[in-house]
Amino acid sequence: MKPVKTEHFGIQRKIVSNMTTQSWMEIPHAGPVVEFDVTDLMAAFNKLRNSGKLKYKLSINTLMLKAIAEGLKCSPKLNAHLDFNRHFVKGELKYFDEIHFSIPMQLPNGEMMTINCHNFENKTLDEMTEYMMDVARRLKNTNLTEAMFEVSMDNTITALKKGKIKTVLCRLFGAKLGKHKVKTLSGKAKKEYYSIPEKDRITKKDIEQGTITVSNMGSIDRNRQGYCTILEVIPPQTAAIALYAITDKPVVVTNEKGEKEIAIRSVLPMTIMFDHRVCEYGDIVGFLNRIQDICDNPEQIMEW
Repeated sequence: MKPVKTEHFGIQRKIVSNMTTQSWMEIPHAGPVVEFDVTDLMAAFNKLRNSGKLKYKLSINTLMLKAIAEGLKCSPKLNAHLDFNRHFVKGELKYFDEIHFSIPMQLPNGEMMTINCHNFENKTLDEMTEYMMDVARRLKNTNLTEAMFEVSMDNTITALKKGKIKTVLCRLFGAKLGKHKVKTLSGKAKKEYYSIPEKDRITKKDIEQGTITVSNMGSIDRNRQGYCTILEVIPPQTAAIALYAITDKPVVVTNEKGEKEIAIRSVLPMTIMFDHRVCEYGDIVGFLNRIQDICDNPEQIMEW
C-alpha cells in the first residue's frame, strides 16, 4: 500500500502521545461509569441563569466543574499526586487543599490544549466563568507550539535533575534534529511573540500538571448519546473524570403514590477513572454521594 499522505507529529501530539503512553504503561486503571439523573438540577440551572443573580451567563460546563470541586472535597485521594517507585515498592501520596483542574480544550483550529485552571476549590460560579473567559482571551494571543515547547523543555530539565540522561538525550534529539524537529519561532517573530505580556497569553504555568483532569466530551459532540469507557489518568495525578452529553432517557422513578413508573428524565453520564495503586472503589463513594446530593437537592446551587 502507498500512503496518500505522511504527517509528522507536532509538539502537541508528541506531548499527548508521550503522556498517555506513560499513563497506560505505569498505571493500573479502574473506575465506574455512573449515570446521574440531572432533571431537577437542569431546572435549577435554568432558574439560576435567568434569575439575574449572576454577572455572567452560566454554562453547564461551569456548573459541573463546581459540582465536581464540591465532590472532590469528600474524596481527597482523587485530588492528589502519587510518587511511586516500583523497584523499591515505595509510594508517597501528596494531598492538596487546592483544586487545579487540568481541562482539555478544543482550539479553533481543531487542536487540543490542556489548560491548568488554578484554585477552583472555593471559586463562585461567576469567578469560574470569568476565569474561563480570561483563558479564552489569552488563547487568542498564544502560539500553541511555543507554549507547549516551554512545558516540554521544563519536563526535560526535571528529567535531567532526576538522572534520566537517556530520556533527556532522546527528547532533545526528537525535538531539535531530523525530520521530526519541532519548528519554534525565531528571530523577529520570536521577539515579537515574547514581547506579549504573560498576563495576555498562555504560559508554562497554564499548561503544567493540575491536581486532576476533567474532560467534557459532551461539549464537543453535544448531540451524541453515549459515555466514555476508557480514560487516561495522567501521572502523577491519581484520577480523571469525563463528562458526556446530557440526554433524555427512560428511567424508573417513584411517583407521589409511592409507585414505580417509567419517566423521561435528563441523564448525565460521568466516568471516574482512578489509579488502583492509590484508590479502591470505597475511596470514591464520598465523591459520588456528594454529586448525588447536588442532583437531589439542586436548590443549593442558588448560593454558589
